[in-house]
Amino acid sequence: MRYLVWALRLIVFVAVLMFALKNTAPVVVAFYGDVSLQNVPLIVVMLSTFVLGTVFGLLLTVPASIRRRREASRLRKELDRIHNAVNPETDPRLSPDTLVPLSPL
Repeated sequence: MRYLVWALRLIVFVAVLMFALKNTAPVVVAFYGDVSLQNVPLIVVMLSTFVLGTVFGLLLTVPASIRRRREASRLRKELDRIHNAVNPETDPRLSPDTLVPLSPL
């Protein structure tokens, strides 16, 4: 499954790269207000938009990932608590003879 995901990522990247290489004409990038960039190659605009979209998409997954890790940690602690309640551990400083003394022969 991991190889399939990487293959899909590679295919998308190559498709975007091929499309961008076909569109190398200079363009004007206009921002809000009167700010604009003159004669920027379209390939730069397209690839930077692709990279920024990927980064923002990954950043959107961060809260869910943190929530899953926190839930997994809580469940591990609860499992340890239940395990200790079912199988109480003895004090490691005590010897087995103290708990169950050997009977004389």
